Amino acid sequence: MRARTSLGAAVLLALGAAPAWSQSVTVHGQVRPRFEYRDPVASVGGGKDDFTIMRVRATLEAQPDPSLSVFIQIQDVRYWGEETNPASDYTADHLDLHQGYMRYTGGRLAWLTATVGRQETGLGGERLVGRSDWSAQGRAFDGVRLDATHGGASATFLGYKIADATSQTVPADVDLFGVYATAKGVGPGALDVYWLYNRGGGGVDTRQHTLGLRYAFDGAVDGRFEGTIQRGRRTGEPVSAYLLAVWVGRSFAGDRGHVALWYDYLSGDDTPDDGRVEVFSTLYGTGHKFYGFADQFTNVPANTAGHGLQDRAVKLALRPASDVSVEADLHSFAAARRGTLSTSHYADEVDLTVTQRYSSSLSAMAGLARVLQDRGMAEVGRLDRNMTWAFIMVDVVF
Repeated sequence: MRARTSLGAAVLLALGAAPAWSQSVTVHGQVRPRFEYRDPVASVGGGKDDFTIMRVRATLEAQPDPSLSVFIQIQDVRYWGEETNPASDYTADHLDLHQGYMRYTGGRLAWLTATVGRQETGLGGERLVGRSDWSAQGRAFDGVRLDATHGGASATFLGYKIADATSQTVPADVDLFGVYATAKGVGPGALDVYWLYNRGGGGVDTRQHTLGLRYAFDGAVDGRFEGTIQRGRRTGEPVSAYLLAVWVGRSFAGDRGHVALWYDYLSGDDTPDDGRVEVFSTLYGTGHKFYGFADQFTNVPANTAGHGLQDRAVKLALRPASDVSVEADLHSFAAARRGTLSTSHYADEVDLTVTQRYSSSLSAMAGLARVLQDRGMAEVGRLDRNMTWAFIMVDVVF
């Protein structure tokens, strides 16, 4: 439920005058605690742990006129019990502005929308630029976004400041620019074409171009195909890397079930010290959606020590009731390039999740993941033994 009020009218009435204008104001929010159990909690040499992490968001949306809107979202992310004293610690260490932007549409350029400020952004399937909503803090960018639409075509233009050395706590400038265009009605689906450019300074020369295509179609049989190359320079060395991803699925039981086969290939390095970079970077993608719920590969290439990644997966989704959904995923992870590893096999992972929706505002989710590691997983510094991860999460939105 969202509360609406005519703010301008209320103020003017309080002053005893007739309202000359009014603006629509919407207030909503989220409370999402999640209990987690991890064994091990650290990649190598860690013990078991359990904890509860909670996200609380308060959001205000205002529309001063039909063409202009303002979005302000405050967020607090905390572990239960992290404050030193519940009576005297009032520092709110992780209270932050998650989003704060103004959005303008209209005038002579009715087909163009400009969003300026701090904002979430998800492009396509979020492989390379995503909101990372599963993580408690999520991801937001500072900068400008332009969205243009015409008929069945659309294009998004990005200019984001990832880091600015003007701030005393940031050592170097980092920028992200991009264009993401979509054409609908290409055969049975939609075709995306994109270019991303990320650069960084501070003595580390990165000027990297990421160019790709993505084709998606839905129906009784659905699928996604994506191919991406990276060129330019990364950390001072020339880069030549690529990603290939495909999944094909089919619905059954009157759309109450769905099964899909996935395969992702993220290129890697055989010889990482040869003066060139061949390992693909997932940039600011939402890895949790693709590479296992245990989050062992949320940062490629760092999580694979430059060896890249292959992910073969089978994903099954069932909806036994209108308010219940069940998902089961099986992954087999391997290096794209074995190099000096004793085996290219990283691990196998099984993910199980159950979601119960109680109302439009309240849902609960429980899940279990089991990671069966191989020697390759330990050799890239991820896991030196099998891992168990379980969670229970309650999500309230209003």
